[in-house]
Amino acid sequence: MYIVHGNIKTMAERDFADGYLEIRDGKIAALGDMKDCPQTEGQVLDVAGSLVMPGIIEAHCHMGITEEKKGMEGDDCNENVNPITPYLRAVDAINPMDAAFRDAMQAGITAAMIGPGSANVVGGQFAFVKTHGRCIDDMVMKAPAAMKVAFGENPKVNYSGQGVSPSTRMAIAALLREELTKAEAYRKKREKNPDEEMDFRYECWLPVLRGEIPLKAHAHRADDILTAVRIAKEFGLRMTLDHCSEGHLIMEELKAAGFPAIVGPDMASRNKIEVQNMAFKTAGLLAGHGILTAVTTDHPVSKIQFLPICAGLAVKAGMSPEEGLRSITINPAKICGVDDRVGSLAPGKDADIAVFTGNPMEVFTKTLYTLIDGEIVYSSEESDTSF
Repeated sequence: MYIVHGNIKTMAERDFADGYLEIRDGKIAALGDMKDCPQTEGQVLDVAGSLVMPGIIEAHCHMGITEEKKGMEGDDCNENVNPITPYLRAVDAINPMDAAFRDAMQAGITAAMIGPGSANVVGGQFAFVKTHGRCIDDMVMKAPAAMKVAFGENPKVNYSGQGVSPSTRMAIAALLREELTKAEAYRKKREKNPDEEMDFRYECWLPVLRGEIPLKAHAHRADDILTAVRIAKEFGLRMTLDHCSEGHLIMEELKAAGFPAIVGPDMASRNKIEVQNMAFKTAGLLAGHGILTAVTTDHPVSKIQFLPICAGLAVKAGMSPEEGLRSITINPAKICGVDDRVGSLAPGKDADIAVFTGNPMEVFTKTLYTLIDGEIVYSSEESDTSF
């Protein structure tokens, strides 16, 4: 398959104002200027100057776990009875039939990091998935992809009324340290004796402790962000700072810490004390300070299809237009550890591609085509948007 006459934005080294893209076996086989395009065979998609770019990536959401319009029956986001649940796996709760997946494809979103919510100190394991499919096992790119931990109001409020810890920020930090200490002891025991019987309760921590996947830290307030940094440094762990609403107040400290930030959902109400300083300017300020930054909707807190618009509002608040596009393509790919396959257009990468009438960060822009693994999964010519 060929896409021809595209304004190709690769999010890599070079763009092509009038370019072509060759797709073979679900991968990008070649791309370049139209003058260098070989004689095309098979399916040809002439996009007549439209913007061709990598599929958009959501770095943090609960799509398919908190389903729309289904109430308690469709809400599997939080196991609210135990503050420490690292062994929960997002893949066991993601429903690809959730309408949000269709909304994502219609917005040019081809992949998302999906996992448990933030009611627990340790919520469980995220998965990085493609947005097209009916069987989640076929959609997964990486699982586990991160381990969810949470600081601040959410676990504190959830458990304070139950008469158990945590009811303070001190207890949240203490419970996490206790869990990590036990997990580290288990890791050492397993390494010393590989034949040691597996303990399901702690086996899930091994990819985190080995540095294969990061902690995914829900933290809005500056002091909670710094507590997350403190604990990650104590245990020598990788980490992403998710939400990071007051990150712009501690930029020097965050730059020194070296952890990436996933900022948002700024298109939401300030319905908690800890998000009072939430603003679209944060993403641009962090990115401008040299911190690897992505933008998130935190779907369903704000809707998944508004992700490119959220990036546009970050641009309106000061982020550069180029960084705005990076914040929803190559940056989340790097943060989620999948940039070897997605996030930019280059030979050998997955053919996850979005074609737009213009810049997707502008509200009037329409999605013309969304391709995942080289297959057209959405076309603006479609009249039926059902599954």
